[in-house]
Amino acid sequence: MSAAFLFPGQGSQYVGMGLAWYRASDEARIFCDEADASLGYALTELCFAGPEAQLNQTEFTQPALFVISLAMWQAAKTMLPSPVFVAGHSLGEFSALTAAGALDFDAGLHLVAERGRLMARAGENMPGGMAVLLGATLAAAESLCDAAMAASGQPLVVANDNCPGQVVISGALAALDAAVTLAAAHGVRRMQRLAVSVAPHSVLMNEVQTAFGDLLADVPLHVPQVPVVLNATAAPVSAPEEIRQALLRQLTSPVRWRESLVWMAAQGVDHFVEVGPKDVLTGMVRRTLPDARAEALEALAPCVALGSEG
Repeated sequence: MSAAFLFPGQGSQYVGMGLAWYRASDEARIFCDEADASLGYALTELCFAGPEAQLNQTEFTQPALFVISLAMWQAAKTMLPSPVFVAGHSLGEFSALTAAGALDFDAGLHLVAERGRLMARAGENMPGGMAVLLGATLAAAESLCDAAMAASGQPLVVANDNCPGQVVISGALAALDAAVTLAAAHGVRRMQRLAVSVAPHSVLMNEVQTAFGDLLADVPLHVPQVPVVLNATAAPVSAPEEIRQALLRQLTSPVRWRESLVWMAAQGVDHFVEVGPKDVLTGMVRRTLPDARAEALEALAPCVALGSEG
């Protein structure tokens, strides 16, 4: 059985995430404490105790998920099968690159913290949002976006091709409003707005792409020790400069998650382990690859995953 590790992105955060792992694992505790010291504030206390409204702010959500996902990975990796690939959904791509040795933890932590701040700034300057289309094909989602842009004069694009029957769109608020009206006519039976005030993976992120590119240029990247399937390519990229360009493209290009899962399955992967809070990606695997084994580390009590009572 060949395994791949999957790291989640925004939407998987919740107050209390990581606390059981922090208490059960010396490795997770050291990891979290080092993150707090590096950032200069108690990020992990925000993860463990909230307030929820602050945790859900993009500039805090991104480093929080990065730290907790990697703390869980650090705690449990010796008990898990060796992966042949790793991948991360949107923000989770940075966690995957760190787990694969392509990105140093401290550099990655500050990079995602700044990425969150830049995206929040873009949301303030050009308010946008996202919506999930349930029961929709990718073609229907693209058709709806085109129609909504024509009706509103504002941008709207496919942001995440997650799994069969679940596509996420992202763009300007006026275009999202137009999409609500037009959804049924384009074969979209249910459209649900997401509680976000930014429009990632859309042209509304153009204004921060240069600043983020400047940050990326100063971050050392290495050839991954495990191949990383990237969002922008739906296939592994190993050259550091190609990884850098893919991370920059990811701000404005779609997350090709369904394609990434199908590609890994075609290479023989039949076991997917989600490493991070919740089990959002596990559900996507089951809908995309019903014959594959999919499980979330979050579903295991830390003492079970770590093989101890502590």
